[in-house]
Amino acid sequence: MEPLVALVGTTCLALIIGACGVHRLRRLPTALRGGLAVMFLLTGGAHFIGMRDELVAMVPPALPAPGLLVTVTGIAEIVAALALLQRRTAAPAAGLLTFLLIAMFPANVYAADTAETWWDELIPRTLTQLVYLAATTTVLVDRGRAELSRRRQGLRPLPDAPRSPATPGRSNAAEPGRPPGTGRA
Repeated sequence: MEPLVALVGTTCLALIIGACGVHRLRRLPTALRGGLAVMFLLTGGAHFIGMRDELVAMVPPALPAPGLLVTVTGIAEIVAALALLQRRTAAPAAGLLTFLLIAMFPANVYAADTAETWWDELIPRTLTQLVYLAATTTVLVDRGRAELSRRRQGLRPLPDAPRSPATPGRSNAAEPGRPPGTGRA
């Protein structure tokens, strides 16, 4: 439940800060990047401090080396959480986190068999995972669209620079090192 609170709380806080004048935080995908970063720093840290034994116990018995799997996924979560904070690395980070959420879902199913609280049962766990997947997918799609738009703009020819009309004794042909329109006849 704490990761969901971290995601929703941080995202809402970022949106409020955006509404108060920090323009970069006005868009939901950007606020979600912050919420996801906080959430995955929290959950990634839990792979090493506080909940490690519980997370190792969640790994289905069919998988080898549960301790190593918990360590690797914890490192991946922390690295991806930090990468979400940079625009250039947000899409790959969101993609990695989406993959991790899907790959780790069997551990959630296995853990639901021994649920002690209602939010650890299968249906609440599944719904929570869907919220996380919606958030990572939103960031992934947003950053993908931004990259596609940037590439399209980069591939379009730039509009011609305004040129001054040729004056007698001058041509519009530029000499090396001189801007267009300043060449000599």
